[in-house]
This record gives sequence, structure tokens and C-alpha cells, in this order.
Amino acid sequence: MKISLRAGERVYINGAVLRVDRKVSVELVNDVMFLLEGQVMQASDATTAMRQLYFIVQLMLINPTNVADAAALYGQHYAALWAVCESNEMLEGLAAVDELVGATRYFEALKRIRALFPVEQAILAGATTDSPFEAA
Repeated sequence: MKISLRAGERVYINGAVLRVDRKVSVELVNDVMFLLEGQVMQASDATTAMRQLYFIVQLMLINPTNVADAAALYGQHYAALWAVCESNEMLEGLAAVDELVGATRYFEALKRIRALFPVEQAILAGATTDSPFEAA
């Protein structure tokens, strides 16, 4: 896989954070877990249940040496989401995410979670203030 980075951009590869000082292309020749800076969610942006799930899975990808704590948090958050969710589309998406996380395919899980953001937004737009999808 070949990735291109702009000057000053960061990439997270197997727990390491690399910042480049000029435009560069990097070829990853073996199987690594990586996340581009633009895909990284800050804690302050984890304002909904799905965004919190994204942040937790992101922690699992960014810090592979300490997955146990994030995995425990993921299990709790996932179970809570599953228990309150009524949307079939959301339930199917959550099941796919859980399968990917169980297979340690965190990058693919993050992509699947991002695809659920519009579904969650539609649910929140039609929900009352006591929605189970609001941030904890």
C-alpha cells in the first residue's frame, strides 16, 4: 500500500506517530495498522454514541501495545449501544463493526463506523432529548 503525506502531516503506524517535514510518499510493504492524521478523532469530537465508539476503536488501532483497556471499554460501550438501538440499519452496522473488531481489523471497523455517522445523525435529528444515542 502506498500513502502520500503532505508537509507537516502525521501518520500513526502500529502505535508510532510519524510526522513528515515535506511532501512524501511512503510504501507500506507489509501488513501494518495505520491511520492518517485526517482520520484521527479528538476526544472533544466524540460527542455522540457512535463517535465515542469510533474513538475507542481508534485507541485500539493507535496504541496496539495497550489494547486490553480499550477493548474492555469497547465491550461496555458496544453492549450499551446494542441494548438501546432500535434501527435495523444501525444494528446490522454494529454487528459488522463487532465482527471486524473481533478480527482485529480496526481500520475497517473505523470505516464502517464512519459510514454509520449519517444514520446516527438522522436518528438524532428525529429524536427527543432523552435519546439513548446522545453522548454519555
